[in-house]
Amino acid sequence: MDITAKLTRPITETKYLTAENCWRYRPILRYFFLQYEKLNYWMYKEEVFEALKKHPNYENYTIEQLRQDLDVLVEWGNLLPMQDTSRASTVEEFKNKQFRYQLSEYSVEIERLTTKLENIYVEGASLEPTLFERIKDAVIKITSIADSDVKAVGIWWRDLNTDFKRLNQNYQDYMRSFHSLRAEELMKTREFIAYKDSIIQYLREFVKGLQKNAPTIEQYIKNAPENVVNEILTKAYENEKSIPRLDNQITDSELKDNIYGRWKSFRDWFLGSEGRESEVIKLLELTNEIIRRITRYASQIAESRSSAANRKEEYKKLCEMFLSCENIDEAHKLSSMAFGIFNTKHIKGGFIRKTESINSGVYDEEPAEIEIKPRIRAYGEKSARSAIEDKTELKKRQKEEYIKRLEEERIVIEKYIEGGMIEISKLPIIEPHVRITLLKWIGKASGSPEKKVKTEDGRIVLLIPPADNKRCLLKCEDGVLEMPDYKLKFVQTH
Repeated sequence: MDITAKLTRPITETKYLTAENCWRYRPILRYFFLQYEKLNYWMYKEEVFEALKKHPNYENYTIEQLRQDLDVLVEWGNLLPMQDTSRASTVEEFKNKQFRYQLSEYSVEIERLTTKLENIYVEGASLEPTLFERIKDAVIKITSIADSDVKAVGIWWRDLNTDFKRLNQNYQDYMRSFHSLRAEELMKTREFIAYKDSIIQYLREFVKGLQKNAPTIEQYIKNAPENVVNEILTKAYENEKSIPRLDNQITDSELKDNIYGRWKSFRDWFLGSEGRESEVIKLLELTNEIIRRITRYASQIAESRSSAANRKEEYKKLCEMFLSCENIDEAHKLSSMAFGIFNTKHIKGGFIRKTESINSGVYDEEPAEIEIKPRIRAYGEKSARSAIEDKTELKKRQKEEYIKRLEEERIVIEKYIEGGMIEISKLPIIEPHVRITLLKWIGKASGSPEKKVKTEDGRIVLLIPPADNKRCLLKCEDGVLEMPDYKLKFVQTH
C-alpha cells in the first residue's frame, strides 16, 4: 500500500454530513442528487428553495439562508457554481451574480453511499445457490478462455467477479441477520414456529448447492496451470487498461495489483491459504450452526407449550378437588398441602441437633430456647456492681522487679564499656538481650538531631557514626549481624 498525499488529506466534501446545520445541508444536496439522476445537472437557487418550502420543516426557511448554505457547500467542494449572465437584464442583476449550481463528483458518490446506507436494512439479503453454479460454469472454462481474445477474457473476468462479490455480500448479510438481538428475541417467540420449517428448508437448499458445486470449483482452481492463470489475468488487465476513462486516476501498477489480488482472494476463498481452512468450510459450519440453533429454539418453544398444557390440566384437576371439599376447613387443609403456608416466618439460629437423621421431624427434636431482647433504643444490659480492688502490693512488687531487671542489665552492659565507650567491632559474643538494648539505643540516637539518647537508668549516650562507612560483624549467641561500626560514648552518667 502506498501512503500518498491524496490518501492523507482530509475530505472536506463530507463535512456536510456531520455539521451543525446538516439538517439543512443534506436535503439540499439530496435534491441536487435526485435531479442529477434525472440528468438535470444545473439548477438555480430558486428551484431548490421552491422544493424545500414544500416541506413543513422549512416553512420559516428564507432565500437568504439558502444562499448562505449554498455558499458553504461551494466552499466545501460539494457544489460547483457557474455565473449565469444570460439572465441578467440590468447592470444591478449582473452585479448580484446569478449562479447556477452543479453537484461535484465527490458529492455524487457520497450521496450514492448515503442512499445505500439509508436502505441497507430495507434491502433483504438472500442465499442464492445458483451463484455457485454460475461460478462453477465460469471456472470450468478457465483453460479454454485463456486462448480467447482480450475482450472475451474481460467479459469472463467481470462476470466471475460480479458473481463472487454477490455471493460474499449476500451470504454475509443474510447470516448476520441471525446474530442480531432482534433475531434472538424473534426465535424465542411462539410465532417463530410457523417460519421454522421454511427457513430450515431454505438453508438446506443453500447447503446442497454449496456441497454440490464447491468440490468441482476447488478441483478446477487447484488444477489450473499457473501459466494459464497468468495469461488470463494479463488479458483481464489489458482489457481494463484499454477502457477509456476521463477520471482515471489509478496507476497501471495499482490496476494490476488489484486484479491479481482479486484472483488470490477468489482462490483462497475456495482452497484456503497458509494452513487456514477455506471460507467454504466456514460457511458450511456457520449454516449448520444456524440450523441447529433454529431447531433448538423451536424445540424449547414446543416443550414450554407442552408444559403449559400439562400444567393447565393439573390446575383443572385441582379446581375439581376444591369443589369436592365439604367445608371451608377441609379446603384450608387442601390449600396447605397444595400451596403451603402463606406468610411463613423462618427462624434461623445456631441450633445443636442431637441427631443428624434426615427423617426426623420437627416434633422429634428437643425444643430450643431463644433469648429475645427488646428492640428499643433505651434498652441496656444491667451491669453488676463491684468494689475497687486494692492493688498497692501488686504495683510495689512489679516496681521492685522492674528496678531489679534494670540493675541486672546495667551490670551486664558495664562489662562491655571501655574508656566510657562501647565499640561494636570490639565486642565479644554477647547475649540477645544486650544486642536488643544496643540496637534500641542506636535506633533512638539515629533519629535524634544531636545523635544522643537517654537510657532507662538516666545516662546520656552519644552515637558516633563510623568513618568511611566502615562495617563490622556483631556476634551474638543466636547469630551474627552485619552492621556499621558504631561507637556509643557515655557523655553523662547518673
